[in-house]
Amino acid sequence: MKSQFILFSLLFLFAVSTSKAQPQADNNWMQWRGPLGNGVAVKANPPVDFSETKNLKWKTAIPGRGNATPIVYEDKIIILTAVPTDSSADPQVSPNVDHNFNVILVNRNDGSIIWEKTVATDLPQGKIHELSSWASNSPCTDGEMIYAYFGSFGLYCLDFDGNIIWKRDFGTMEKRMNFGDGASPYLYKDRLFIQWDHEGDSWIYCVDKKTGNDIWKMERDEPTSWSTPFVVEANGKTQVITSATTAIRSYDYENGNVLWSSTGMTGNVIPVPMVENNMLYVTSGFRGAALQAIDLTKASGDITGTDAIIWEYNQDTPYTPCALLMDGKLYFLRANNGVMTCLDAKDGSVLYSKERLEGISTIFSSPSGADGKIYIAAKGICLVIKAGEDFEILASNELDDDFHASPVFVDNQLILRGFESLYCFEE
Repeated sequence: MKSQFILFSLLFLFAVSTSKAQPQADNNWMQWRGPLGNGVAVKANPPVDFSETKNLKWKTAIPGRGNATPIVYEDKIIILTAVPTDSSADPQVSPNVDHNFNVILVNRNDGSIIWEKTVATDLPQGKIHELSSWASNSPCTDGEMIYAYFGSFGLYCLDFDGNIIWKRDFGTMEKRMNFGDGASPYLYKDRLFIQWDHEGDSWIYCVDKKTGNDIWKMERDEPTSWSTPFVVEANGKTQVITSATTAIRSYDYENGNVLWSSTGMTGNVIPVPMVENNMLYVTSGFRGAALQAIDLTKASGDITGTDAIIWEYNQDTPYTPCALLMDGKLYFLRANNGVMTCLDAKDGSVLYSKERLEGISTIFSSPSGADGKIYIAAKGICLVIKAGEDFEILASNELDDDFHASPVFVDNQLILRGFESLYCFEE
């Protein structure tokens, strides 16, 4: 009897410790790519069919221009935008006009704007790509503070009343071909991570979220990238993983020392690293194609060409959009085109490939997933695709806007940020 009790106790303790080690998904979308960093909302149940008149809970016009994907905490939506001070100027490309860099807090229940805070007013440095914006970096939040990042125009910590608590200027980026900023900050516990890759001196910053001061920073031998770091606990270490042209790198969370690295990405890296079951997935698709699956339990030192790289897939990978990692499968688009591939994330086997997304030719937003479905937003359309081994379009929803920000889900709601408006759909 005593031995049975001891065995039961050990099993109970194992179950508790195992559950604590799992990622903590919740009903919020608190930073770029959602609660697990893979583009998936685990608990959401958004509508499949929607339009300008169907299942539209509300629609709110947003001033200026910003491609940054919104974040959501409880009943608040946070978005970033850049608004020309000259009302007659084109908000998309007006480099000779001062811009207000604004943080907007929106009521998720009715779409009303609670407050709009200008954190900086500045003249944009040079031009940007016609498809980009001066507010393309998604914010993040811990539920107490909002961290709004505008790249060359600074990082700002605000409370939920719109007060600026601290601000940080990292300097001015010299992005390749004047393509503009795009990487988002990554928040993990009490630290923010900024991947500052450009044509000048590149760095990764580890910043104290309470003060904005550096905890550490490491110089990087990297040209321009637009990828966002990702933090994971694996192989006995908390690792900060970055993907870029010269190398994929893992930094020690505590001190910034490089734990391992690998080559293999193309130029102009944009998609973010993703992790599931100790497997890291990194991809890029500018003037080439690259996807690597890396076993984090085997990664140490230079892993290029070693058995730590479990499999590779070098065709039809995305340039601007991130991949989606959902229920053991990887979904991604080819370059910036409406052509979709699905792989088994465990071994890289092809479940389907080169499936055309009817109604989408060019795309810059990333696929997002919820409730066994994949949502893909582009100009005038949002497709809903069945997740799984067989490709099937469930719905093609027409909308009066263009979308470079990615779909966001909270509870039963789908939130889309267009060029002109912020939408909330709910059945």
